[in-house]
Amino acid sequence: MKRSEINSLIRDAQAFFKAHRFELPRWAVWSPEEWARHPEDARRMKSLQMGWDITDFGSGDFYRTGLILFCIRNGKPGAGPGGKVYAEKIMVVREEQETPLHFHFSKQEDIINRGGGDLVVELHNADAKEGLAATPVTVSVDERPQHLRPGAPLVLKPGESVTLPTRLYHRFYGAKGRGKVLVGEVSQVNDDTKDNRFLTAPGRFPAIVEDEPALHPLWPELPG
Repeated sequence: MKRSEINSLIRDAQAFFKAHRFELPRWAVWSPEEWARHPEDARRMKSLQMGWDITDFGSGDFYRTGLILFCIRNGKPGAGPGGKVYAEKIMVVREEQETPLHFHFSKQEDIINRGGGDLVVELHNADAKEGLAATPVTVSVDERPQHLRPGAPLVLKPGESVTLPTRLYHRFYGAKGRGKVLVGEVSQVNDDTKDNRFLTAPGRFPAIVEDEPALHPLWPELPG
C-alpha cells in the first residue's frame, strides 16, 4: 500500500468516527514527531499493539480485501494477576470490503455493529486440520443462540453483535448498498502477531511504499 493511500484512509476514518460521535484517545492524532517526543508512550503503545492499523491482507487491493482499525485498549498475553485481560477496537468496514476467513487460537471476541450500514458475517467451524468443516455453526447474537449452515450470511443491523469463540472461522464485509459500517470489537487480550490463523490470505500487515510523509504512524511503526 502507498503511504498516501494510508494517510487518506486515516483522514476518512477520522471523519467517519466524528460523524458517529465516536471519540478516540488524544494520542490518536499525534504525528511521528509528537511520538518521538514521547518515547515511553510510544514503547508502551507499541508493546500493547495499540493505535492505527491498516491492512490489505497482502491482497494489493484494499477496497476489495482490507480493513482499517484502531486499537483503543489492550493487555499483554500472560500478564498475570492484575494485568488487563481484555481489548477493544473500532473499525471501518466498507460495502463488500472483505476481511478474509480467519480464526483466533486464543481470543474470544464480540463483533458489534455500532452504526452505519449492515455488517455481513460468514462463519465456519474448523476441522482437525484447520480447514473448513461442513458442520452447522452455533453462535450467540446478543446472547440469543443462532444456528446456521456453514458460510450462511449472518446480517448484523446497527446495535447487534455476535460472539465468536476461538477456532471459529469468520469473514465479514459491509452489505452492498447500505454504506460504510462502524464496527466495534470487544475481546480477550489481542495479539495480531501470533493469534490469527488465515485460511488463504497472504499476510496480516501490508508492505508500504513511502510516497509521502506519514500523517500518523501505524502501531508497528511506533518508535521503540
